[in-house]
Amino acid sequence: MELRHMRSFLAVAEALSFVRASRILHLSQPALTTQIQQLEEELGVRLFFRNKRRVELTDAGRLFVGEASEALERTAKAVERVRRASRGEIGLLRVGFVSSAALSIIPRLATAFRRRYPLVQLELMNLRTTTQLEQLANGTLDIGFVRLPAQQRGLLFTPIHTEPFVIVLSKHHRLAGKKSLSLKDLAEESFILYGRRWAPGFFDQVMRMCASAGFTPNLVQETGEMYTAVALVAAGEDISILPRSVVMSQGLGIVSKTIPGTFGRSEIALVTRQDVSSPTIDNFVGFAKRMD
Repeated sequence: MELRHMRSFLAVAEALSFVRASRILHLSQPALTTQIQQLEEELGVRLFFRNKRRVELTDAGRLFVGEASEALERTAKAVERVRRASRGEIGLLRVGFVSSAALSIIPRLATAFRRRYPLVQLELMNLRTTTQLEQLANGTLDIGFVRLPAQQRGLLFTPIHTEPFVIVLSKHHRLAGKKSLSLKDLAEESFILYGRRWAPGFFDQVMRMCASAGFTPNLVQETGEMYTAVALVAAGEDISILPRSVVMSQGLGIVSKTIPGTFGRSEIALVTRQDVSSPTIDNFVGFAKRMD
């Protein structure tokens, strides 16, 4: 059954005139008559009583008015949804992020994106870097936010946030009162670090920083969360090196010291698969780049 036949039927049913309906549809009257006849033949019923003086709906025709209207409305909605999906305005995005991005990036990005694309469902998951890379590679995650350095074949890394490292100490630590600290001042201290098994690139970056200052950290504890490292530092005499935003979000009990000199910066990258894309993913990536 052709949609144009149903549209023609509804035009005649409303005007109760083939002449007026043909003008509305910009069809010749013979063409309109042929469409109605074809529709009646397909349905196997008469839809109109008609003669030279008047046109009336049959009982079947009156019933079909409602059915045809609903069918055309459903079709219009389906067409609109398909078009919106092609523009990335409808769909599902599975987004992973490291916990340190939960305050600096994800809230404002997710809020702005949902405001612009309310029909895109965001599944936000707090996942470690290694887990995100695994899930991106196997297709169970669409977008990730990871701490750099990180790399994996088949994935595209786009840095979108950068910040300095800081030294983190308990406010009771013997070095907490010093106006400034260098990495060399930490050679004899005990360290709590974000563990290598969860973010190998980040861990190695911190180790290289210490090596450039002439020592290997005395590592007493590795954690799977940066915020856990902060909490452990606050409770004891150990220290840590972390991105500044992680420390700024914490409460009392700790102090942080900017690391003098050039020791690099900590970066967060947006990660996607190189061989998989969609308008929805592209829209999200564009949003993230503009908000940096």
